[in-house]
Amino acid sequence: MPAALNPATTSSHPAPTPWRSKDFRTLFTASTLNQFATNTGQVAVPLLALTSLDAGAAQIGALAALATAAFLLIGLPAGAWVDRLRTRRVLIAADLTRAALHASLPLAWWLDGLTLAQLYAVVLASGCATVFSEVGSQSVLPRLIGRAGLVRANAALVTLMAVANIAGRGAGGALVAALTAPVALACSAAAYLASALRLVRIRPTPAPPRDRTPLVAQIREGVRHVLGHPELRALALNSALSNLGSAVVNTMLPVLFVRELGLSAAALGLFWAAGGAGLLLGARLARPFAARVGYGRALVLSLTPATLLVPLMDRGWGLWVAGAGWLLAMMKVGANNVLGVSLRQHLTPEALLGRMNATFRFLLTGALALGAAASGLLTELTTLHTALWTGATVMALSWIPLSLSPVRRRVAGP
Repeated sequence: MPAALNPATTSSHPAPTPWRSKDFRTLFTASTLNQFATNTGQVAVPLLALTSLDAGAAQIGALAALATAAFLLIGLPAGAWVDRLRTRRVLIAADLTRAALHASLPLAWWLDGLTLAQLYAVVLASGCATVFSEVGSQSVLPRLIGRAGLVRANAALVTLMAVANIAGRGAGGALVAALTAPVALACSAAAYLASALRLVRIRPTPAPPRDRTPLVAQIREGVRHVLGHPELRALALNSALSNLGSAVVNTMLPVLFVRELGLSAAALGLFWAAGGAGLLLGARLARPFAARVGYGRALVLSLTPATLLVPLMDRGWGLWVAGAGWLLAMMKVGANNVLGVSLRQHLTPEALLGRMNATFRFLLTGALALGAAASGLLTELTTLHTALWTGATVMALSWIPLSLSPVRRRVAGP
């Protein structure tokens, strides 16, 4: 297991900047387009179902669950496949697939042939492409810039993700409000295509060594690496609980805004954009905060109990209180995305990067799928606010696994 760095060494030898790498700059630009496309689609798809197909709460929950179900279906073998394939080709193929799938929705709407079944199929297939995109992008990063620059590189990428949450979801809500959901999805498809074209400029990575180990054995090795390591296990549990709670809340937000409170799609986009602002602040503050209080303590200290303000939302002051609570909670998520992802990459040998990332994505996105499905079911069986309180409580308690693990004693990180 790689050892933690000595704080004195860290301060006297600052980590190299990833921006000197042309390949990282290319990956960052492609990721910018990718994140915009993803966030725009996340707003437009449920609103398309609500406005064009009169979908109910359970159907919106099913859409959200299908968007992440692919990680449960193929998440673990995808990691083994990524470890066997040229990562650049995987990333390009994933973006081209999502571009075609998203373009099919406005086309079907224009031809008056859009159905809920098509929405389900597109969301599931796009999720499968996203599996390979996310596992591949996190696995290729150490190969492009080396391990010494991981915290800086991940801070840049999480900052990008936060800005995309603001611009993508805010623009998605505005596009739906001004030009309809199909136009927003056409913009999403164009951004995926542009991302794929940008990725072509990354230098091809060397072909991985030929490995005849059975696929099941490779998957088992990746799972054992994550769940058998106390720090990685705690990081996985923390993020899974956070994702579970946030999925329960996020899935019902379109129903809360549009149907119960009578607010516009643009207002929903702005609320999600506030969360993106929180991610941005958390990502930018992660490194200096960890340097001041210690790497482990920065991971453990939590703002997620602020999520309990979200169920207080109404058309008046409660909307601002809920927005502030969501922003604070997302600050913690943004900081942990930088520190946690960098730490797990640091603790994993290069040959296991794909499987480690796939195992994390399987657990984390599986939690999203479970939370989305549970959200729709809870709302149907109880009330919308019961679902919101349940999700907020789970997210508020997500810091506990880290506080009980060796992570809390870690002074320095990668």
